[in-house]
Amino acid sequence: MIPTFVITLREGVEASLIVGIIAAFLVKEGRQDALRQMWVGVAIAILLCSAVGIGLDVVGEELPQKQQEGLETIVGLIAVATISYMIIWMTRHSREIKAELEGEAASALAHGSAMALVGMAFLAVLREGFETSVFLLAAFQDATNTTAAGAGAVLGLLCAVGIGVGLYRGGVHINLSRFFKITGAVLVFVAAGLLATAAHTAHEAGWISSFQSEAVSLRWLVHPGTVSESLLTGMLGLRPAPTQIETFAYLAYAVPMLLFVLWPRRSRPPRRARTAAEQPGVGPAQNPA
Repeated sequence: MIPTFVITLREGVEASLIVGIIAAFLVKEGRQDALRQMWVGVAIAILLCSAVGIGLDVVGEELPQKQQEGLETIVGLIAVATISYMIIWMTRHSREIKAELEGEAASALAHGSAMALVGMAFLAVLREGFETSVFLLAAFQDATNTTAAGAGAVLGLLCAVGIGVGLYRGGVHINLSRFFKITGAVLVFVAAGLLATAAHTAHEAGWISSFQSEAVSLRWLVHPGTVSESLLTGMLGLRPAPTQIETFAYLAYAVPMLLFVLWPRRSRPPRRARTAAEQPGVGPAQNPA
């Protein structure tokens, strides 16, 4: 439940932030026609992403067992790669993401292109939706309780929408940098668990045959069939008896990525506003004759 909750919460907040900023600019400019088109684009993007996730799941169920394990391995690796890119990009840009989005939106409207904003909203939801579809498919394949995983995904999405609405209306103020750092740290463990699972399914598919002996017994901590197992597996990706290859994959990913996410960073100096003389196409003020 926790991995799917964090995935939809984080991705949903990012998409909601973009859509909310664009909607606010369109309302401010009185472009209700473009606002309606934006919501239509958002709905189409959501439907496309849902179709992709359902399609991948249906294709996987139709395959023989070994091919299913192979597909799960590929989906898991894609999910880990995408999560890693998202974590790295957001860790580097979380401090200025809101200002950058507002600047891009203002620039598009300054050039009289409301449709550019509609396209931005559509592509943002499409990108986040595709990422979420892959994440959730891998997380559901890795989950022991699909009902709880589904509930976590829905709850995370509802919270993300609520935060997005609050940010749009100005009633909610959150530290985006801290938010993305905390969720990024949780997702590091989620991705490490998915990578360890990919190593397991690769063995089931016949792709990996080495290092399959038990590396360490965590049964004393991760009691099978208990709530503690669900929490530790969900939050930290821990298994009762990981193999050598699973343990190596988990630690080789989790340790450096966690250090990268949590390592303190110097705040960038605020960007100096351009003067009129520095604006493109604008020369220095002329003295009257």
